[in-house]
Amino acid sequence: MANFKILLVEDDKLQAKPTKEYLESAGYEIVWVQTGASAIKTAKTGPFDVIVLDLVLPDLGGNEVCRWLKHDKDTQNIPIIILSAKGSAKERVVGLETGADDYLSKPYDPSELKARIYASLRTKVLQDELRKKNRQLEEVLLQMETLAMTDQLTGLFNRRAFLTVFEKEFSRSQRYNRSTSCLLIDIDHFKHINDEHGHNAGDDVLREISQVMTSCLRKADTVARWGGEEFIVLLPETSKKDALLIASRILHSVSIYTFASVPKPVTVSIGLAAIPEPGVDTIDKLIAASDGALYEAKAKGRNRVEIA
Repeated sequence: MANFKILLVEDDKLQAKPTKEYLESAGYEIVWVQTGASAIKTAKTGPFDVIVLDLVLPDLGGNEVCRWLKHDKDTQNIPIIILSAKGSAKERVVGLETGADDYLSKPYDPSELKARIYASLRTKVLQDELRKKNRQLEEVLLQMETLAMTDQLTGLFNRRAFLTVFEKEFSRSQRYNRSTSCLLIDIDHFKHINDEHGHNAGDDVLREISQVMTSCLRKADTVARWGGEEFIVLLPETSKKDALLIASRILHSVSIYTFASVPKPVTVSIGLAAIPEPGVDTIDKLIAASDGALYEAKAKGRNRVEIA
């Protein structure tokens, strides 16, 4: 069990010195302190693998030191073995209740202390490995959750994730009678882009337009890929008038953008709808109103914003 670091807290030099030497001969690195205050301070500078803690110290009692260490997130996972000359059942119960992992009565056989340390280390190694695997599992689950919410091509929210956000915002808007606007955005003549320049170029256009749109929006806004070459934008706390300004900014920004894979300008058409609006009392109706306005923008020549 070499390379493990142990904090020995013992004020009696006659007891500490032989214990320190014995454990060092077993291959452990030993840091020895003589007071409870120094034990708390030193433990936080770690990392330590085990703390061997005398119950009776000149300042703080061992149980109090144990309680401090177990309530600190930096030290709470370090196994603590309490040493006590009293050794009564009551003392052992108190020590274990404060968070100690083991209890050894004085005088003790050094080989027994060594065995208790080994057992504590073995448990700690298993617990550390379990915590590591749990962290890895949490990271994997977070990645899977992110993938489940994200359109892989553009990095924007997908339809499912967008609707989750939209439902909450729509309910809030209705409850407090606040304005919320919705934009449906379609890339003009996208089939021609794919036919003339290839699907890789079309994918590049989708990614770049996603970036252009995002740069035009506020932090509170939500943009998603709705499907194919269509995008949808949620604008909370935004009236039709203010939403028109944002839609016009997107329209202009896309039209002047130089795309890497397409030599000619690319434009979009945008349909805008908002609540409160008579007869628009569901998300589906608000999206349908935006879709109708988008159809009108296409019919009127594209590269324009129409309001429902």
